[in-house]
Amino acid sequence: MASLPANLNIQRISLFLGLTFGGSWLVAGIFYALGGRLQSLLALPVLLVFMFMPMTMAIVVQKLVYKQPLAEPLGISFKLNGWFLVAWLLPIIVALGTLGAGLLLPGVEYAPDLAGLFERLAGTLPPDQVERARQAVTSLPIHVFWVSLLGALAAGPTINAVAGFGEELGWRGLLQRELAPLGFWKSSLLIGFFWGLWHAPIIAQGYNYPQHPLAGVLMMTALTVLLAPLFSYVRLKAKSVIAAAVMHGSLNASGGLAILLVRGGDDLTVGVTGLAGLLVLGVMNLCLLTARPSTLVSPSARNVI
Repeated sequence: MASLPANLNIQRISLFLGLTFGGSWLVAGIFYALGGRLQSLLALPVLLVFMFMPMTMAIVVQKLVYKQPLAEPLGISFKLNGWFLVAWLLPIIVALGTLGAGLLLPGVEYAPDLAGLFERLAGTLPPDQVERARQAVTSLPIHVFWVSLLGALAAGPTINAVAGFGEELGWRGLLQRELAPLGFWKSSLLIGFFWGLWHAPIIAQGYNYPQHPLAGVLMMTALTVLLAPLFSYVRLKAKSVIAAAVMHGSLNASGGLAILLVRGGDDLTVGVTGLAGLLVLGVMNLCLLTARPSTLVSPSARNVI
């Protein structure tokens, strides 16, 4: 059995993960124990607290426990470069690729009339609200797909990136730095595993996978494992965790594009969080292998990335 690198700080990693999981799962557990559900009005503030827990605990570990600076060690840099553009646009490509992959699945068809969208809405909203949504969409001067695309391009690097930073300072800031001695692929896959598992309390309540909440926990973990190398690579090339936050924001903003024009399938098959998305991300990871990113992170690089 191979020994762990000498400069891998297990205590620091365990402290961050313990505080992040403990704090997040405690908040979710109290919310559910008191009868809260994702459809309730209180869900939004609870989700915000949950989302910002990795950032909060990264600050606690880095600043309060170890009394070290935040900005340089955790990659908080607003110095723009071309990789910020990649962070902004790559998730759009993922969403569009997923749209195409979804249409190749059995029982899924192209629906430019948004029939699939309204069928999904009918499962969660009263008929009168679905009808109002239909009227609002059909009254737009341009197709809602283009409106959604423009909205995703605008929200990704702005308000969504702020929300994404709540996770990214923890996962691609502190944890990626601490796991760097393991090398690029091992560290990325471990981050992806912890990132996905951390979502379990809200996924099990129907977040992202309302039709299959328990299977959704496994799907979400598979998704984050495949996303993590792409996020890690962009974070390293951009030399900034802010780029990872932009990428996270853009992913969340553009995910709806992948299911907007499809009818059929379910939450395990279509969409970025479904099988179609996993296939697209799997191909992207194979492409990333050709970039040989293992040369970007070595055990001696932990203190400089």
